[in-house]
Amino acid sequence: MHIPDGFLSPPVWVTLDLASAPAVAILARRAQQGTDTSGIPLLGVMGAFVFAAQMINFPVGPGTSGHLVGSALLSMVVGPTAAAIVMTAILAIQAFVFQDGGIMALGANVFNMALAGVLAGYLPYRLWSRHWRSAAIFAGGFLSVLTSACLALTQLLFSGVRMPPKIIWISIGLFAVSAIIEGAITLGAVRAIERLQPSSTEAWGPATQVRGSRVIGIVAIAAIVLVAGGVLFASAAPDGVEKLASQLGLKDQVPAWLHSPFAYYEARGFESMWIRKATAGLAGLVLIFFACSALGRYFARQRSA
Repeated sequence: MHIPDGFLSPPVWVTLDLASAPAVAILARRAQQGTDTSGIPLLGVMGAFVFAAQMINFPVGPGTSGHLVGSALLSMVVGPTAAAIVMTAILAIQAFVFQDGGIMALGANVFNMALAGVLAGYLPYRLWSRHWRSAAIFAGGFLSVLTSACLALTQLLFSGVRMPPKIIWISIGLFAVSAIIEGAITLGAVRAIERLQPSSTEAWGPATQVRGSRVIGIVAIAAIVLVAGGVLFASAAPDGVEKLASQLGLKDQVPAWLHSPFAYYEARGFESMWIRKATAGLAGLVLIFFACSALGRYFARQRSA
C-alpha cells in the first residue's frame, strides 16, 4: 500500500505533499482540543499495534500478499482526528527509518492512508453504528483500504504510468480481498476492545473511548507478540503495490543519503532472518510508541495552556 519514490511524477507527488502538509497541521490543531493526559498511553499503544500489524503480510492471491492498514481501526478507537496524526507519524517513521514508502511520496501516502483512509473508515462507523454496529465497523475497514488503494492507482495513472485495463482490474480485485480481510480484522479488534472494557464504549458515536490500563496492556502485549512471533509466519510475497510495480517494471528509488540500519524491517548484524526482523520490529514499536506518546503530551499541554 505504501508508494515508494520513483513511482509518481514530480507534479503529482509535489501536489500531494503540498496538500497533505497543511491538512495534517489543521488536524493537529484540532487534536489539541480533544487530547488529555489520560489518553496519551492509548495513542502510543495503538500506534505501536498498527505498526506491528502492518509488518505481518497475509496471502490475498497467487504470489501477492496484503497487510492490515489500520486507518479505520485507529479512527474507531482514538477518534478520526487523532487517528490521522498517529497514522502520519507511523508513515513518516516507516519512510525515514524502515525505507517503507518514499520520502518524496510521503505526502501521497499520508493523503491516501492518514487522511482519505481514516475518513473513509470512520464515516460508516459514525453514520451507521447506531443500528448496524458490526456492519458499520466492517464497512469502515473495507472502505478505508479500497479508498486508499484506488487513490494510489489513480495517482500512478496521473503520473503517466501505463497500466493495461487487465492489470488495473486484477489489482482492484486483489485490493478488494485485502479490504475484506481488513474489515474482518477491524471488526474483531473493535469488538474485542468492547468486551474488555464495555463501559468505555458507546452504542454509536465519534470514537470508542478507552482509558483502562487493562485494555492498554493487552494491546501492548499483542503488538509485541505480533512482531516477535508473527514475522515467522508472515507471507514473503510482495504486497499489492509491490506486485503491480514488478508487473509494470517500476523501480524503488531510495535516496542515496538514506542508509538506515533497519531498512526493509531488518536489523543489520544478525545471521538469523527472524532475529533481524524481530529486532527491527521491536525497535519500531519503541519509536512509534514514544513518538505518538510525545505527540499526545504536546497536544495535552497545548490544550491546558
